Amino acid sequence: MDAQTTEHAATARRDGALDRIDGQADISARLERLPVTRRVFWTRNIIGAATFFDGYTVIAIAYAMPVLVREWGLGPEQTGLILSMGYLGQLIGAVFFGWLAERIGRLSVLLFTILLFVSMDVACLFAWGAASMMAFRFVQGIGTGGEVPVASAYINEYIGSKGRGRFFLLYEVMFLFGLVGAGLIARALVPVYGWQAMFLVGLVPAAILIPLRFFMKESPRWLASKGRYDEADRIVSQLERSAIASGHALEEPKPIATRAKANSDWRELFSGFYRRRTFTIWAMWFCSYLVANGMITWLPTLYRQTFNLPLETSLLYGLLTSVAGVVTSIGCALLIDKVGRKRWYMAAFFTAPLPLLALAFLGATSPMEVLVLAGLAYAIVQTITFSLYLYSAELYPTRMRALGTGLGSAWLRLGSSTGPILVGLLMGSVGVQYVFAAFAAVLLIGALVTTLFAIETKGRVLEELSP
Repeated sequence: MDAQTTEHAATARRDGALDRIDGQADISARLERLPVTRRVFWTRNIIGAATFFDGYTVIAIAYAMPVLVREWGLGPEQTGLILSMGYLGQLIGAVFFGWLAERIGRLSVLLFTILLFVSMDVACLFAWGAASMMAFRFVQGIGTGGEVPVASAYINEYIGSKGRGRFFLLYEVMFLFGLVGAGLIARALVPVYGWQAMFLVGLVPAAILIPLRFFMKESPRWLASKGRYDEADRIVSQLERSAIASGHALEEPKPIATRAKANSDWRELFSGFYRRRTFTIWAMWFCSYLVANGMITWLPTLYRQTFNLPLETSLLYGLLTSVAGVVTSIGCALLIDKVGRKRWYMAAFFTAPLPLLALAFLGATSPMEVLVLAGLAYAIVQTITFSLYLYSAELYPTRMRALGTGLGSAWLRLGSSTGPILVGLLMGSVGVQYVFAAFAAVLLIGALVTTLFAIETKGRVLEELSP
């Protein structure tokens, strides 16, 4: 290749890069000044329905366990492993599908993850013992682990900086409604129809959500980042026409700086200022979810096995704890754009250990003590866990948003799988009160990491936060 040909090739690459910069900047600037259109509103709700059943699927096993423990003669260690297998699968799903979503797009990956976790609901119906249930829950976890981080990236990429926290977290509340829905369904159906009823209900998303997939459009930010500007332009133009038809006067797009880099590279997560963000969000994911899911998955079995409460009462107490988490999380969704992400997380991480330490000091000797104090701690921690998808998606640029969120939420899965195992080990060796003391210590570690290293993201444009 001669010097002139080499120069032409270099010029073409520069021109292509500049075109991509202009395309990405144009798409982002046009999205930033759009109101929430009808299509975006319903897209969020459709994804929210999938996330509802994701939450339902994650916690369904916790409400089946009080029956399975007696039916299959399970010990604390086996119980902890069954509860943890789904989270280990989610770890793999979060990383793999986060990586895949950067390459083939958000929507194709979302459809596949929904099909995967629904098909494993069918398999769980035919589980014949602890080993088969572990295997089915592990594969199901791969699907549920991939759905939420990819959905989080997808929804964040449709919304401008103003009110992004509230809009996104009102979607994330659907995951918590899934937890509550599982409790309501368990209390109504499990005592009458057995544990299989929990997995039968989990088949609903296949009938409802898959046809609605064709209503949704691919993320225009992702399309523009891949150089598919014409496709992105068509989608944004539809949103603009919808906003104008609804009576909104659109401002002129304000210039936004962006980078000419189409492909994600996992190594970028550990370079420059992204390194600090990555390790910080990993610690926040791990600490908060170890405690939240360690408690919520074990509490129904704890009430049943340790305090010998009736099955209906055990399920009711677990449900009340989930409801408390929903109430506090809705408050978080409405206020986090005003309070700020970092300030909220610091307050929650420092406050939640207090009732847990009180419970450890009192000895956790009655179910009412556990219900009130553990429920209060869980409700506070839940405001962190359910909003970290918002925060994670804000910390990374479009080219690696799904990958960064997926890798971060992999630590959610690791923490979630560690929690039930830790509970089983401590309960079997030193007693339940030490479980709550250990949870308090983990939260205090999360508080220190957040205070020292987390950044504030409220009200800032995604491309300016993460160039």
